[in-house]
Amino acid sequence: MTQYVALIHKDPSSDFGVSFPDFPGCVTAGSTIEEARVMAEEALAFHIEGMLDDGETVPAPSSLDEIMKVRENMNAVAFLVDAQIAERAIRINVSIPERELKAIDAYAQTRGLSRSGLFLKAAKLVIAEDRL
Repeated sequence: MTQYVALIHKDPSSDFGVSFPDFPGCVTAGSTIEEARVMAEEALAFHIEGMLDDGETVPAPSSLDEIMKVRENMNAVAFLVDAQIAERAIRINVSIPERELKAIDAYAQTRGLSRSGLFLKAAKLVIAEDRL
């Protein structure tokens, strides 16, 4: 899972504001630190979803050291927020003998997977095995 640095800012007469240096314009707030943390997760997920819908590239996370070197960030409190980055699924056409397809579907069902999920899992295992 990818994690991004979020910064909490607090002025005496304001809520806890949260910003994401890797995502300019992605901001939120909460009346408590916990609420700000929850809102940060939602804001980041919504922002990334919008970027993906618009065909934009999601940036790689900056390091905490890089972010805290910026003068405006030095008085903020940093924390990490998990980002659920779902890639767009692409439909493909695959030809498989009927008997093998039935066996694949039966196996996937017993494991609580879809056919696509099983194919993806199997492909990842083969690729990882070949890298060894």
